[in-house]
Amino acid sequence: MIQTSRIALVTGGAGGIGVAICRHLAAAGHRVAVTDLNLAAALDVAASLPGNGHAAFALDVASEDAVVATFDAVTQQLGRPEILVHSAGILHFKSDGDRPLVVETSLADWRRNVDINQTGCFLVCREYARRLPSTPTFGRVVTLSSVAAQLGGYRSNAAYIATKAAILGFTKALARELAPLGVTVNAVAPGLIDAPMLRLSLPPERDAQAAAAIPLNRLGLPNDVAAAVAHLVSPEAGYQTGTTVDVNGGYRMQ
Repeated sequence: MIQTSRIALVTGGAGGIGVAICRHLAAAGHRVAVTDLNLAAALDVAASLPGNGHAAFALDVASEDAVVATFDAVTQQLGRPEILVHSAGILHFKSDGDRPLVVETSLADWRRNVDINQTGCFLVCREYARRLPSTPTFGRVVTLSSVAAQLGGYRSNAAYIATKAAILGFTKALARELAPLGVTVNAVAPGLIDAPMLRLSLPPERDAQAAAAIPLNRLGLPNDVAAAVAHLVSPEAGYQTGTTVDVNGGYRMQ
């Protein structure tokens, strides 16, 4: 099927997985709005993408005003986003690289995870939904959860796990609400992906040990996640909604 060029907004577009997602969408012919808290990094990503018509925007997903303003700016410069990929998120560790236990987690750190990972997802998806036409149209939303939400995590802390689990439920709720408009909403749950977030807790010399627990015997790559996202936003995935796509090398096989 020939892919129609769409306008795609990617949050966290300057992060490891976010960059790969932006590149896959641009390679498919879409015009990409690269949004990130780090505008300079987002500008670099947008400039590196194949094709034309891409742009970068600063976005703090935890700020309601910022979300509205960024959607306004994207719509004015590129047009209304038809594809939304919410990749922005945080994961924090203690100074020694270990995950903080629940008893060691401050209320401030808990709230920061909720604000960015959970509320940020709500704000971005809500703004996307508010701008949809009242009649059925093409639309795709992909959220990023984590294998940690499904397993309880090993390297991840409870705040991250809880917020990524919330995304799975929210994705299903939004999928049901937007289905009458022809818009699909799905989640991708990455496993151990060789990206900057994983490197906060896993030094390269421990890669072989980590890979030994994965049936495919390797860490995942950002491109593995981006390929799943690219499928979910394609016309071929038009009958898939409310699902969670595991990209973990068999790590969570049951």
